[in-house]
Amino acid sequence: MIRLYNSKTLKIDEFKPIHEGHVDMYVCGPTVYNYAHIGNARPMIVFDVLKRLFEAEGYSVTYVSNFTDVDDKIIKKAAEENTTETVIAERYIDAYQEVRRLLNTELPDITPRVTETMDQIIAFIDNLVKKGNAYEVNGDVYFSVDSVPTYGEISHQNLEHLEAGARIEANDQKKNPYDFALWKKTDMGIKWDSPWGLGRPGWHTECVVMINDNLGDCIDIHGGGMDLKFPHHENEAAQQEAMHGNTLANFWIHNAMVNIDGQKMSKSLGNTMWAKDVVLSLGTNLTRWLVSSVHYRKELNFSDETIETARKELDKVLTPLKQAYIKMKLAGVQVTDDYDTESYRAFLDCLDDDMNTPNAYAVIFETVKKVNQNLRQREIDFNTLALFSNAVEKMLNILGVVVEKPEIEEAEKELFAKWNQAKADKDFESADAYRNQLAEKGLL
Repeated sequence: MIRLYNSKTLKIDEFKPIHEGHVDMYVCGPTVYNYAHIGNARPMIVFDVLKRLFEAEGYSVTYVSNFTDVDDKIIKKAAEENTTETVIAERYIDAYQEVRRLLNTELPDITPRVTETMDQIIAFIDNLVKKGNAYEVNGDVYFSVDSVPTYGEISHQNLEHLEAGARIEANDQKKNPYDFALWKKTDMGIKWDSPWGLGRPGWHTECVVMINDNLGDCIDIHGGGMDLKFPHHENEAAQQEAMHGNTLANFWIHNAMVNIDGQKMSKSLGNTMWAKDVVLSLGTNLTRWLVSSVHYRKELNFSDETIETARKELDKVLTPLKQAYIKMKLAGVQVTDDYDTESYRAFLDCLDDDMNTPNAYAVIFETVKKVNQNLRQREIDFNTLALFSNAVEKMLNILGVVVEKPEIEEAEKELFAKWNQAKADKDFESADAYRNQLAEKGLL
């Protein structure tokens, strides 16, 4: 039984899919005007692990994540570079997808774009106007938050206590300062014709339409970073309630933010870490291990200390695994796909409990301890060694950590034999030389 924290209910709820055995999941993607930073990488990893967990528990998953390829920032960058918005968007979409591949994520099944959904977006806004949930002023269209009694149910914000803030546009045209733009009249950059004149859609409308268009009127899981809870996800939910009279998603799941050396990552502090640079520097496995080492609802800190801690932890897992595979190959053992079901089940149970990765890591360490115990035996029980090694590998696969199994050819087998013989003969000089050769091949 999978249980997940639901931002809407503010508690951990039992997951029950809308369609038996299947999960529809939408995760807000990027506005593509720049490269992905490490904060963008966290939801890539968090929801990739969640998808893999569902699949491990027997569900099929349709995973949708959009690209917002029209926005003021895209328009501005295109103007600065004297090129088109399409050129800018394609550049950063390609870069974003590259980061996903570098992180060994299972790519989304569908990646809709705003520019390819424009007819549906315009029709959606037009219907909201006709239903009385939106109004037009001088070519701009605004959603009336007062028209939806449930407004605030996702973020649990009280409008009376709010101040107009980031991405809430306050101006004299609005009936309520918290009304938000569905359509913006513009004479700059890319634009589309509409019943209200030339313009482009507002950010909050785009996602709800792409969800409806690709997954239907109600989905199992809507995910994203904590910063999207308000106003973006709140505004999506309000539009869905107004249009269809139902909740947009049964579960709203949000990951916490990423800090750099204990400080919030921001342009003003100059501490932005680009995701591609981090992965190329640390490697896929270490990046993923570090990100998942902290529960997804807690802030994640990138620092020299946390990186080094993660490196040591991962080495304690991967090194015994490598030695186990080497021992089994040298012994000519035919390894099957069988694994220790008890430890693997314990691992899944931890993840089933609101993706408790720290507890899941503890199960990995305990299982690796059993691998080590088998490796230290004078007469290795290779069947038991294989069961525990395979269990750890299956656990790591759900975390997206790749286990590289070393190739042992005849030349390497002979080198191991010479090393062992030299040690037996107490020929330490030769033994050191053979050991260095094996180390150079990555076999020690």
